[in-house]
Amino acid sequence: MRAAPTILHLDMDAFFAAAEQAAKPSLRGKPVIVGGLGPRGVVATASYEARRFGVHSAMPMAQARRLCPNGAYLVPRFSLYRTVSEQVMELLRGLSPLVEPLSLDEAFVDLEAGGAAFDEASARAAGRRLRADIRAVTGLSGSVGLAGSKMLAKIASEEAKPDGLVLIPVGAERELLAPMPVRTLPGVGPATGEHLRRAGMTTIGELAEAGEDELVRLLGRAHGVGLYRMALGRDDRAVVAERDAKSVSVEDTFDVDLHDRVRIQYEVQRLADRCVQRLRGSGHSGRTIVLKVRRFDFSTLTRSETLRGPTDDPAVVREAAARLLEAVDTTGGVRLLGVGVSGLADYTQEDLFAQAAGAESAESGASGGPGGSYGPGGAGPAGAAGAGGGPGGAEGSDGPARPDGAGGGAGALGAAEGGGAGRPGAEGARPGPPAGPGAPGSEVPVAEAGGAPERRWAAGSDVRHAVYGAGWVQGSGVGRVTVRFEEPGSRVPGRVRTFRVDDPDLEPSDPLPLVDPEAAARAAAEAAAHAATFRAPGAA
Repeated sequence: MRAAPTILHLDMDAFFAAAEQAAKPSLRGKPVIVGGLGPRGVVATASYEARRFGVHSAMPMAQARRLCPNGAYLVPRFSLYRTVSEQVMELLRGLSPLVEPLSLDEAFVDLEAGGAAFDEASARAAGRRLRADIRAVTGLSGSVGLAGSKMLAKIASEEAKPDGLVLIPVGAERELLAPMPVRTLPGVGPATGEHLRRAGMTTIGELAEAGEDELVRLLGRAHGVGLYRMALGRDDRAVVAERDAKSVSVEDTFDVDLHDRVRIQYEVQRLADRCVQRLRGSGHSGRTIVLKVRRFDFSTLTRSETLRGPTDDPAVVREAAARLLEAVDTTGGVRLLGVGVSGLADYTQEDLFAQAAGAESAESGASGGPGGSYGPGGAGPAGAAGAGGGPGGAEGSDGPARPDGAGGGAGALGAAEGGGAGRPGAEGARPGPPAGPGAPGSEVPVAEAGGAPERRWAAGSDVRHAVYGAGWVQGSGVGRVTVRFEEPGSRVPGRVRTFRVDDPDLEPSDPLPLVDPEAAARAAAEAAAHAATFRAPGAA
């Protein structure tokens, strides 16, 4: 425990929904729900206006629609969220070299390590300055908690929501924690909370009064000792700047249970390719391939296979995932599939046998062997991620048409894009259809019988019209797409126009910045200059 409240916890307010409201002037002050829009979609984030109707993160989207029928339901735009997140993290790194990101919208900062604070007054000033800088650079708000430990700083930021700052003075921890419910403490979920309630303990103060021995008797030594220390406000964990990833995974929940074994195999191969893309993007390879299958009755099976050495070869991962699937009974239907890689390393040990098989396959195809260039199904040679249109094809390739429009969803929405850890939507509900060029989730061709593919547009995705300029999809159906033409800087809601879904003047687009780039750059430079010049007296 520190002598001053120099650990800061930042949590952006309703991050995904707030970013959508900032980008779409017509949605400001209105209920906005971001998440998977299919029948089995899950809410990733709800704006504060939507929360008044009872909508919250991790809620099934169907339930959210019943509670808030007039809300705006949008697919996530992770490219925008990542851009804004990086702007925020850059501001945090200006305060201290010790920044511990927990997700796209949340992080701990050790202010003392950067010399940004050394006592209560300087910590409060740093927190206020950070909130102002975030608003100037991104146009969004964040809540700040300051305390002498990570646990208390996080509790403080929760108390500060929305758009506030709460500082817990060192020495006041027990008094502040005592009346709070036991579920406030990390690691106390519904089951543990109910167990403690039956034992007569509903507040943190009652946990502290019960004593360590009683908590150990009720919960076991490891959990009991840890819970008692937290009830006293004790937390010695340090802010860790770099956290090694333990695994990389992707998963999809399907709108309709899959029964066709060939279709299931195709989905596993597609997920394997996406997993390798994410694996390579993080600069890792891995030894253990993991397959996750959630069946029609919600029973979940996990199978794994450990290779001789780490790999990032898509063919190797596809083959291992296919072998694991062979041992799984999918009778009755499958609602979720996932592929992951663990045992990560920053080097690869290539599978020489797979490479040799790939070379042999390529030579066979070049000489006009049976099955065309890559044989039946069009699966490419080892290492050719998604080269063909068969089961090994990458997203957006000319693979089999998917009548339900499934695919393209990030495994765990909140931590999606960040390793899939512990955020709302962790079941893997897909936010929308596969991405079109330059705009994730905005457009997907769907094969029409006897005709050209029809383009589908996901609600909330960015578009640009040759005549009317930038806008976003408000809705689509019956061969029409409705677009509202407005930009983040628009002072009034934009005009709404309707087009055919195949209108050649309408194209997917990249998200527009929430704040004018020049103004954001000036604000970021001012924040960096302030952080560089301001150092607490006597700080290193």
